[in-house]
Amino acid sequence: MRIWSRELGEFAANCYIIACPESGAAAVVDPGQPDPWITRTLAEKGLKAEVILLTHGHLDHIGGVAWLKREIGAPVLIHRDDAPLLTDPTLNGSALFGAPVVAPPADRLLNHGDEVTVGSLRFQVIHTPGHTPGGVCFYLAPEGSQRRVGHLISGDTLFAGSVGRTDLPGGSHAQLIHSIRERLLPLPPDTVVYPGHGPTTTIGEEQAYNPFL
Repeated sequence: MRIWSRELGEFAANCYIIACPESGAAAVVDPGQPDPWITRTLAEKGLKAEVILLTHGHLDHIGGVAWLKREIGAPVLIHRDDAPLLTDPTLNGSALFGAPVVAPPADRLLNHGDEVTVGSLRFQVIHTPGHTPGGVCFYLAPEGSQRRVGHLISGDTLFAGSVGRTDLPGGSHAQLIHSIRERLLPLPPDTVVYPGHGPTTTIGEEQAYNPFL
């Protein structure tokens, strides 16, 4: 696995480009605003973006989806419970800021346990409601010598030392903590976590020191 990241937009949401080293197939995760860094990185590294993966439908994670889909033509994937947020500025929060964000409808609706294949990479979809009803994490399990530890794209479910906010429409703190405890903490402790905001961490670090858990 190869990965690049950059904070995008005024909310500093992490956008990730994850690529299969053998094939050059790639996924772009959470393009929060139009940014030539995305297309430039794909071109410079010789990558072909096959999917746009969304951890959830809030404005700071979907603001660049319409632009990016026009640029690269890749399908948009989101959990079915967050699909309405793509096209509704009230639900995705952008209406509050007077600059409505509308993204294209999803090309594929995800469910818990689904698999998304990008080259030799197999992303497992883990539904973690709480921050939003359809929030998900994308998990790459360890696989031989190429990937000795697992990798988790956690969106706004789990951060280094914190968890996602739950005071927005559709949020539930109790549900979020349940999602993390039941579906993320059982992962191997050395699993590297790439959150929607802030620095990377590990499952073991959060299990031991996260004050919310």
